[in-house]
Amino acid sequence: MQRQEESGEDIVIVGAGLAGLAAALGLHRKGVRSVVLESSPSLRASGFAFATWPNAFRALDALGVGDQIRKLHLHIQGLRVMSASTGEIAKEVDFRDEFSCVRRDVLLQVLAAELPTGTIRYSSKIVSIDEHGDGAKTLHLADGSTLRAKVLVGCDGINSMVGRWLGLAKPSHSGRSATRGLARYPDGHGFPPKFLQLFGNGFRFGFVPCNDTDVYWFYTWSPSEDDDDGAEESGTKMKQYVLTKLRSSKVPAEALELVERSDDAPATPLRFRPPLSLVFAGISKGNVCVAGDALHPMTPDLGQGGCAALEDGVVLARCLGEAILRGDGDGATGGTDEKERIESGLRRFAGIRRWRSIELIGTAYAVGFVQQSGNRIISFLREKVLAGVLAGRLLKMSDYNCGTLSS
Repeated sequence: MQRQEESGEDIVIVGAGLAGLAAALGLHRKGVRSVVLESSPSLRASGFAFATWPNAFRALDALGVGDQIRKLHLHIQGLRVMSASTGEIAKEVDFRDEFSCVRRDVLLQVLAAELPTGTIRYSSKIVSIDEHGDGAKTLHLADGSTLRAKVLVGCDGINSMVGRWLGLAKPSHSGRSATRGLARYPDGHGFPPKFLQLFGNGFRFGFVPCNDTDVYWFYTWSPSEDDDDGAEESGTKMKQYVLTKLRSSKVPAEALELVERSDDAPATPLRFRPPLSLVFAGISKGNVCVAGDALHPMTPDLGQGGCAALEDGVVLARCLGEAILRGDGDGATGGTDEKERIESGLRRFAGIRRWRSIELIGTAYAVGFVQQSGNRIISFLREKVLAGVLAGRLLKMSDYNCGTLSS
């Protein structure tokens, strides 16, 4: 039965992922109300965990939840890069700044718990968007209801409907795929607080402990019909495929145990938005913008996808919140110049995030290409020279400060 049309909302954020919840929490901290629409019946924790570099912790501190996350995760002290073809250590880097592998479900729960009750509306999937003459947007939901929004923020992932409405370029397939897992050791895993990466033989594999009992691992490769035998279509086959590839390489025995301890590992194609498409793209249009993977889907080779989403949330909350609060100051939209202020605030957000997004996407793609290339010359340079350069890029991209909610 079709429900009656709901009352309008000032700010509607689509998607309760990292960017969506960070933006909502940032706005809440500034005293500005928003509503988050999530298509799933509950918080989604796909992806298991993500690398949390110093730039992400700066964003979490700005949102007021950094210390909660620190208490629940290990401080990783360094990175070891090894060759999967020779077993030799190519590079070791000590982390001078913070780095943790944060469980995605834990972070989402922490962010959601800080929001007022009712902020997140679950089972709310948008199927279409209409625009009115006054600029407001009517969101048509899958259950037949509609919601009128004065400000629309798309944090709805790589297949973003809001991104399509803005006309952003369709994400491209990188030619590579990834599978990920979480190995659990109820009595403690005993791994040192180090991030280990192996590359060569056509793949990249890595693992890092999240806490005393959970270890996150990932495996990326370039699929071929002759090589993977349809493994991507089955989580069980994919897990066996990864184990077979690791056994035929110079990989530590504990790496095999990690995969064996994990549940079946489904694979996903790695896609990215062509970075040059963002040079002149409409990241914002009037009272609509995108953030997170809806803005900058990238390959995972820098470990910056989740970090950048948190940056987006803080910057968006600051730009949009300040634009609204320059009116009557009560956190609600309204006033004669409100529309202009909001549009200006979203343009400011787009201006700040455009080049950061372009740099992250382009660098991630280039790093991934070098790390997994089977070319003999590139492989030689990678193991003898480029390992240190690539490790340096990881650290350089994390040396970024998105600022606070007030500056």
